[in-house]
Amino acid sequence: MVPTNAQFFLIHERQALHSFHPRLPPSSVWGYDGMVPGPTFLGRSGTPFLVRFVNDLPTNDPVGIGEPISAVHRHGGFQAPEDDGYPLDTFCTGQSRDYFYPQTPAPNVFGLPNPEQNEESTMWYHDHAIDITGPNVYRGLAGFFLNFDEVDSFLGEEDPNPRALRLPGRMRGQVREFDIPIVIQDKLFDQDGRLVFDTFDHNGFLGDKFVLNGKIQPFLRVKRRKYRFRFLNGSNARFYQLFLRNGGPFDFVIAADDHLFPRPLLNQKSIILGPAERAEVVIDFSRFPSNTEVILENRLEQDDGRKPDSLVSTGTPLLKFIVNGDVADPSRVPDTLRPILIGPAQILPFVTVKRTFDFERSDGAWQINGEFFDENRINAKPKVNTAEIWTLKSGGGWTHPVHLHLSSFFVLSRDGSTPLPLERARKDTIDVGAFFTQEVKILAMFPRYTGSYVFHCHNIEHEDMRMMAQFENQP
Repeated sequence: MVPTNAQFFLIHERQALHSFHPRLPPSSVWGYDGMVPGPTFLGRSGTPFLVRFVNDLPTNDPVGIGEPISAVHRHGGFQAPEDDGYPLDTFCTGQSRDYFYPQTPAPNVFGLPNPEQNEESTMWYHDHAIDITGPNVYRGLAGFFLNFDEVDSFLGEEDPNPRALRLPGRMRGQVREFDIPIVIQDKLFDQDGRLVFDTFDHNGFLGDKFVLNGKIQPFLRVKRRKYRFRFLNGSNARFYQLFLRNGGPFDFVIAADDHLFPRPLLNQKSIILGPAERAEVVIDFSRFPSNTEVILENRLEQDDGRKPDSLVSTGTPLLKFIVNGDVADPSRVPDTLRPILIGPAQILPFVTVKRTFDFERSDGAWQINGEFFDENRINAKPKVNTAEIWTLKSGGGWTHPVHLHLSSFFVLSRDGSTPLPLERARKDTIDVGAFFTQEVKILAMFPRYTGSYVFHCHNIEHEDMRMMAQFENQP
């Protein structure tokens, strides 16, 4: 039964013409409400969402990118299995499906207190249909889902509540200012400016043009004040290492994936993002004079979808910030953001189960523990409201961004050593293999809901080749 305080949304999946660049003709895309990226949801903790997605995609599309079969996954979200976008829970053209998002934080496992520490921040939603997620997402079926609570509040910098962090961001009518989600993708276009996709590239599709929020290498005019940026790697297979050319380090890094850090990271020189990973930063443009141009660039080379290569000294421009004009700035970045009161130290004494999953290439195909995804096979059966230690492995020179559905996890170690700086809070996606480490141990948690969820490589071509498995929470 849907609570009476739930908000209802109606979203149509539609084909549309989209301009990626003024010098290119419009391209045929698929988008939620025909938009690329789709509408950004602004959720509040305690106010449930009921979203009806209607499939209006054409069945006779000549472009040949994607199939008009849909499932919608809210990536990073805590929701019941029937609302999670299980890849076989699909709906076709002319059909619709309702998804209920409770907008409550995941409870801590083993009955431990303080669930408010698990409030989500930056999530995204995207197509998740079996075997065709890659082309469908590439065609445009993705968007942001942002969540706010009393601490990281909807009113942001203007919130009088003493508990509010007052991070950069405020509402002006229906527009959120100074708090900007940015999805980074790579696309390929033919000589006529039309979108191209290689359905036979099973290693991972790479484009040669960088697209941010649907535009090729755009610019953004900013005031001399603090801005919050929520970066999402929405590419199918490409990794990014972000730098600020002419801008020095990132002033504050405040979150990774869907959780705020206990304390901000200061003056980070760069940020690495694998597919599906997010990072939230605050850049203080007041340290630049007007008319300064600051370039967000990627310095991580990648010529093969299987893994990134190496850093270069001069990167590829992604986004130009043009600093111009002063404006009042009541925002702040406190020394304390969202403390982790219940973490590995409190949970590990209760853990009794350990599992290992090897993400590998076998007989020319992508597999987990030597097996393809089989909807009739359960690969793990954790007890609900418990946690387990999972060891994720990858050898052979491949890199796999591994994503777990249902709930985020703590990173315990990388090849037996300390996790990376951006892994200091709960995450839902972790990079394993070449360029990183061959083995990652995580503390996986399985709160509240019974039923089946998947975990998989988020190099989407690997996922579509069934580098995916499932766990079933047991009562």
